[in-house]
Amino acid sequence: MLEQRFKRQGKNRNLRQPLLLLLLVIFVAAVIFGMLTSFERKQPVIAMDEIPEFLGADTTLNLSLSDLKSGIRSIHIAINQENQEKEVFSIEYPRQGYIGQIGPTEIKEKQLLDFKKLGVKDGPAQITLKVRDYSLWGFFQGNLTQVIQNITVDTKAPKINLLHATRYLKQGGAGIAIYQATEDILNHGVQINGNFHPGFPVSDGRAHTYIAYLALPYDATAIVEPKITAADLAGNKTTIGFTSVYKPANQKSDRITISDGFLAAKIPEFEEHYPEMTGDLIEKYLYTNRHLRDMNNQKIQDLCKTPDPGQSWKGAFQRMPGSPRAGFADHRTYDYQGQPIDEQVHLGVDIASTQRAEVKAAEAGRVIFTGYHGIYGEMVVLDHGQGVFSLYSHLSQINVTVDNIVDQNTVLGLTGTTGMAGGDHLHFSMLINGIFVNPKEWWDPHWIAVTITEPLASSKTN
Repeated sequence: MLEQRFKRQGKNRNLRQPLLLLLLVIFVAAVIFGMLTSFERKQPVIAMDEIPEFLGADTTLNLSLSDLKSGIRSIHIAINQENQEKEVFSIEYPRQGYIGQIGPTEIKEKQLLDFKKLGVKDGPAQITLKVRDYSLWGFFQGNLTQVIQNITVDTKAPKINLLHATRYLKQGGAGIAIYQATEDILNHGVQINGNFHPGFPVSDGRAHTYIAYLALPYDATAIVEPKITAADLAGNKTTIGFTSVYKPANQKSDRITISDGFLAAKIPEFEEHYPEMTGDLIEKYLYTNRHLRDMNNQKIQDLCKTPDPGQSWKGAFQRMPGSPRAGFADHRTYDYQGQPIDEQVHLGVDIASTQRAEVKAAEAGRVIFTGYHGIYGEMVVLDHGQGVFSLYSHLSQINVTVDNIVDQNTVLGLTGTTGMAGGDHLHFSMLINGIFVNPKEWWDPHWIAVTITEPLASSKTN
């Protein structure tokens, strides 16, 4: 019996040894895992908007931080100026465990820099951003990611001096403002009647001197809040107002009869380009004259959002020879079978000559659009620089392509009947930053001189 007991004890020892070994292996693995996770060396990641060289009174830093290993422990932002460090922002995130992800893995932070409150003066400085994680690496301090950048603090808004603003602005007309800044400025121009007209350096090379071409929409009933706005390199903004006198325009009204023959000839053309049209001929016509017109005009406005910065034209714009068929801002009523079915405004001047007459560029510029464009048919748009554009439509043929540089001798194409045209003619439009204006002003050498050329010259002596 004693012999049997010894055998059982030996057997139990043989069973315990592998179990103890397994437990030891698990313990060692746990220790190694804990060390690997606790002493991980992956640094936190700082993904942020680039810190600008110039920081102004309303500068906000947009921070996006991540650490997918142990998590973020702390964030510190400081500004050093003249060997004095000013703490901008500091936060320690509470521990959420002891191994693995201990702190938050992703943080998005917006921090306003209030330099007046911090006691930071205008001038050179240095900004430092430090982010640590919950790793035990670095003598238990954690992995550190640090960004240090030299900056210039500028909290003073630029000063703007108005040199000239067009005195009288006609309904549907154009004008200019000339202004000078005390320093380099960005995002500047004229705000009037809810529309922004960007400014550009004047072509004579004067320092910090700019011109903005502006427009009063055809349906404006007053001049509303005309002002010049500007921001400097640090984002400090300034605004000055100016005064112009509103002049109403003599806008005509006419009636156009829509015949079954016109519908039968035109609707198939629009159906080819816009197969989504539904309904009978009248419904398709109204879709074209209303919704398609709005979409076409919006696309034209979009084309005018990024004008060339230099002035390519030199004087009065040339008018194609021919007789006028419709004027700018004519208010049209469309009749069908003796009843009015629609009302629209004509945003250009129609000129009729011989069939397929040559259409030359009104002034020097760059081609920014060619092709079929709804109610305008085959169309060409030119960018003349600094917000001035011209448009040529209903063409039967186009001779230029996008980015061609043209002058007053360049034949853009031939007149025709494409789009919403009942007979062969040219529809010509002028636009200022996407706003249709009266072409007659731009054809008039006296208006060009009084409104643009002479003010530019006289403003040099102001």
